Amino acid sequence: MYKNTTHGLLLSSHRLSRSSRVSMIFLTVFSLLTVCVTAGDEESGSILRLENVPAAEAFIDSVEVAVIGFFETEAAHGYKEFLAAAKQMETLPVALCSEKEVWVKYGIASDTISIFRKADLHQEHLKLSEAKKIDADRLARFMIINNIHYVTEYNQVTAVGLFQSVVKTHLLLMADRVRTHSEPLQQIFRDLAPKYAGKMLFVLVNGQEKSNARVLEYFGLKSGDLPRIGLYDGDLDKKWLLAAGEITTERVQDFCDSFLDGELQKQKEEETPEDKTEL
Repeated sequence: MYKNTTHGLLLSSHRLSRSSRVSMIFLTVFSLLTVCVTAGDEESGSILRLENVPAAEAFIDSVEVAVIGFFETEAAHGYKEFLAAAKQMETLPVALCSEKEVWVKYGIASDTISIFRKADLHQEHLKLSEAKKIDADRLARFMIINNIHYVTEYNQVTAVGLFQSVVKTHLLLMADRVRTHSEPLQQIFRDLAPKYAGKMLFVLVNGQEKSNARVLEYFGLKSGDLPRIGLYDGDLDKKWLLAAGEITTERVQDFCDSFLDGELQKQKEEETPEDKTEL
């Protein structure tokens, strides 16, 4: 389409004066350049571009999980794949940044995709120069795995990120999400989770999912025993269950605090055949 438009304009210019022809050619070239620039902008869509440190800080502080693609130019290795991956992650806040003052702020030395999480106060960096293979699907998986929120629902993909986190203590709400009592319990979780950021990861386990059966088995539970609260410490490779009864904010908070104070660890862990079972 662009080629045909240019050809028509040049034919008409033969009927004009020399100066007019020069002007027409200039306008034609300018139009083509404008189209190219616009196409490049459209490719990056509506992704936010961070122009300075305050803008980056505001972006990161505004959400639980933030993704920033640090690229020097749009021609950088992995740039197009990053844009394609971002389209697959529509609910995950994504931004671009080429400003070096922001790079220095977050310790970025080369083209990198970074994920900033509040749940464990952690930054996960993928240096593209060190990546063996870059494609949109792999980058999307990297984002999904590291998409850890204050309350993260457990599944086979998020499990990877949960166990790779620097925070090794997980508080689990094991419940049947279909039942009406599940939502109030999830709200308790959502309200408490920010208070333990960087200390515990709050994990929601849907007990009705067959793929989660091993989690229940690990805690010696069956679906009929739910809802229950469990705690797992990856460093000690030990688990504890909150005693059966009503699950309230106060009881859950006391349970968490007793672990952080070291009191829970003094209690003898109930020995079960599943003690060596991995989640």
